[in-house]
Amino acid sequence: MASKMHYPDFFEPATLERHIAHTMGFYHPRCIDPSGGFYHFFKDDGTVYDTATRHLVSSTRFVFTYAMAARHGHPAYIHQVRHGVDFLRNAHRNPGTGGYAWLLEWRDGEAKVLDGANHCYGLAFVLLAYSHALMAGLGDARAYIDETFELMEQRFWEPQHGLYADQASADWSELDAYRGQNANMHACEAMLAAYQATRDARFLRRAEELSWNITQRQAERANGMVWEHYRSDWSVDWEFNLHDKANLFRPWGYQPGHFTEWSKLLLQLEQMGRQGAPLQRSSSWLLPAAEKLFTLAVERAWDVENGGIHYGFAPDGAICDADKYFWVQAETLAAAAMLAERTGDAQYSELYQELWRYCWTHFVDHKYGAWYRILTADNRKYSDEKSPAGKVDYHTMGACYDILRMLRSGA
Repeated sequence: MASKMHYPDFFEPATLERHIAHTMGFYHPRCIDPSGGFYHFFKDDGTVYDTATRHLVSSTRFVFTYAMAARHGHPAYIHQVRHGVDFLRNAHRNPGTGGYAWLLEWRDGEAKVLDGANHCYGLAFVLLAYSHALMAGLGDARAYIDETFELMEQRFWEPQHGLYADQASADWSELDAYRGQNANMHACEAMLAAYQATRDARFLRRAEELSWNITQRQAERANGMVWEHYRSDWSVDWEFNLHDKANLFRPWGYQPGHFTEWSKLLLQLEQMGRQGAPLQRSSSWLLPAAEKLFTLAVERAWDVENGGIHYGFAPDGAICDADKYFWVQAETLAAAAMLAERTGDAQYSELYQELWRYCWTHFVDHKYGAWYRILTADNRKYSDEKSPAGKVDYHTMGACYDILRMLRSGA
């Protein structure tokens, strides 16, 4: 199959622009619910198979994808950005508590809360959405950025650890004992976007602090790698979700996709420092840390036989989840391209192209658009549910935008 596939030049900006447009075309305009927000569940051919369930992660990620499109040649999409922000404000947000419902049922313009728990992971994406909305031209999003940051500070920030807690009850009365790196990683991503949108140095400082504490301090406690799960004192919890390795947001095992995602974020932070952003410590640790995490991911999880990167590996190095997830490949593509440009090392360019060829062959739906979500180890689909709640191809289009930014700026 691969030998017959035609591959475009993946270092050519026009290739990435066409791919973004093809992916966006899968969602727009069928994802828009005129009564509010967006639909979150799509079959391979674009059929919406659940019109009522709304997940905070998809609601925020749609704001991101439309905002990025609005900023990159499609200014009319600002209307969809507003549509998405309004849904966050009027449906997900609880004006009495300031929190955002994790899961809603939306029917006839009315929201019923199915899960009102507050998640730092969710708030990180709320902050990301507002930051990109502001960059796309929604001026009132500036106040929403500050509001969300202050909420995260008040409810989740733990200064003694320099990290965010993970989950609280709907009324904020109970803080769960679980601590996780995933929420902090996406909080870092959101802080970088908030800094980009506002140039407020407090967001940059927070991104830098999160980066150091997860990829350096916490990694020292977990064999030099980023472990996912911790107890309330931020000691490593090796057993959490041991028997739930495919948990959507809290899978057991080392996650090579998070290694490469961190690699990308560290490179973005380092680039900001080289461009004069006021970092609090020397940036000399950032590139070596990014290279180390990327190399570990590839060495431990690359599938030599079938291509692509496996989902998870155990502390003893054994692959514990051999499936292939779309987002793991996408984040690795972005990190590989950025490392190739930053270091000039041909190994990163070669891997970037090899991984793109793998994804082009197995993950990209060239007929209908977008990427398949999950494949078996030998690259077979599990179902025809291309995009359930949480996906929206934020990772794939986001990675392409990251690569485009690097190609165009030469940095």
